[in-house]
Amino acid sequence: MKMKWVFIGILLSLSIGMIPSSILAGGIAIPPQVLAFGGKTFAGFQDPEYQSYDQTLREYLVKRIDQQFGIALDPKKYSGFDLLEIKALFKCKKSNEPFDMFLEMFPKGW
Repeated sequence: MKMKWVFIGILLSLSIGMIPSSILAGGIAIPPQVLAFGGKTFAGFQDPEYQSYDQTLREYLVKRIDQQFGIALDPKKYSGFDLLEIKALFKCKKSNEPFDMFLEMFPKGW
């Protein structure tokens, strides 16, 4: 019975130790400017705090997409959520598929 608790304790400590390393894997960390908005609720799209969050998110994602895929996007043309979806699609695309094919799915400007 005691061995069971020791085994559970070891597994628990290993899993807790792996969480930060998986989040920060490859030296990729979300900047504090984006994390500052974590857990906040916004009144709507016109809320100044939401607009600040969206602008910060767009700038961060445009920079990450350029670093990872070599595609320079204009942060004014896409919303933060569009850029999140674009980044996810770029990660899943086949090597012979062009990036433009995925960008055509998103409306330009708003």
